[in-house]
Amino acid sequence: QVQLVESGGGLVRPGGSLRLSCAASGGFDSRNTMGWFRQAPGKEREFVAAVTKGGSITNYADSVKGRFTISRDYAKNTVFLQMNSLKPEDTAIYYCALGSGPWPSLRTNDYPYWGQGTQVTVAS
Repeated sequence: QVQLVESGGGLVRPGGSLRLSCAASGGFDSRNTMGWFRQAPGKEREFVAAVTKGGSITNYADSVKGRFTISRDYAKNTVFLQMNSLKPEDTAIYYCALGSGPWPSLRTNDYPYWGQGTQVTVAS
């Protein structure tokens, strides 16, 4: 059974930084893409970033480009999201996801496995 466990969320002031981690375990194809999504209150879940197996291909939402960096430790089945220059509009529950293939998809339907989510709050 595939499990994804996120950590690293919390409260941070505007302009600050946080680093999210997600460890994957269980039977899955480690070549598949891993990604991050987020969901703010009253809004739909949205794509944040994705990374392929070797980290050679990444994909970012326009709203986080230049501020967030996704990376992956293939040997440890772990994906990270470094978030810098955080804004109040980044406040959301952040979810780690494991994709069904090796492409860095933006679509939630391409990710059959999800973590429980970690809260990120950006406020002064």
